[in-house]
Amino acid sequence: MKRYLLAGLLVWVPVGITAWVLNALITTMDRTLTLLPPEWQPVNLFGVHIPGLGVILTVVVVLSTGALAANLLGQKLVRWAESVLARIPVVKNIYSSVKQVSDTLLAPGGQAFRKPLLVRYPHQDCWTIAFLTGAPGPAVAKHLAEEHVSVYVPTTPNPTSGFFLMLPKKDTIELEMSVDEALTYVISMGVVTPAEKPANPL
Repeated sequence: MKRYLLAGLLVWVPVGITAWVLNALITTMDRTLTLLPPEWQPVNLFGVHIPGLGVILTVVVVLSTGALAANLLGQKLVRWAESVLARIPVVKNIYSSVKQVSDTLLAPGGQAFRKPLLVRYPHQDCWTIAFLTGAPGPAVAKHLAEEHVSVYVPTTPNPTSGFFLMLPKKDTIELEMSVDEALTYVISMGVVTPAEKPANPL
C-alpha cells in the first residue's frame, strides 16, 4: 500500500504543481482584460468568461511595446517617459532600481548570473551553490584587503529570493556546470544532480 501511495504521489505531485503554476499565471494575465473598456471585454461581448484571452492580450501588448521601443521614435518616447519618472521624488528611486535589475536580467547578452560557484555559507563548515554577479564597486572595494567577488546565494526551492554576499575570490570554487544546471540543482533541493562532463582527451 505504501509503495503504491508513493508511486502515485510521484506521478501526481509534479502534475499538480505544474497545473497550479500555469493556472496562477493565466489567472494573473487574464486580469489585463480589465484594462479594456467594458464594452470590449469578452465577458460582455460573448456573455461568458474565456480563460486565456488575457494571455493573448498580454503577449500582444508586450510585443507591440517592444516593436515600438525598437525604433527611433519609440526610443525617444521611452527616454521622455523615463525623464518624467526621474522627476518624481519617490517613483524615480523605485523605477531606477527596478530598471537596472531588469536591464541586467533581460537585456540581450546580459550576464546576471555569470557562472556557478561553490562557496562556504552560512558558516565555514557548510557549502552551497552561488552565482557570480560581478565585483564590488570602487566605494566598497577600497575597504577590502584582498580581491573580492559579488555573488548571489539563492534559496531553495525558490531561487528568486536569496542573499547578496561579497566574498574573497580565493574562497570560491568555480564549478564545471552551466547556470541552468546549477539552478536546476538548487530548485530540486539537490535531487537532480548535473551530469558529470567527460574529461577532455589528452
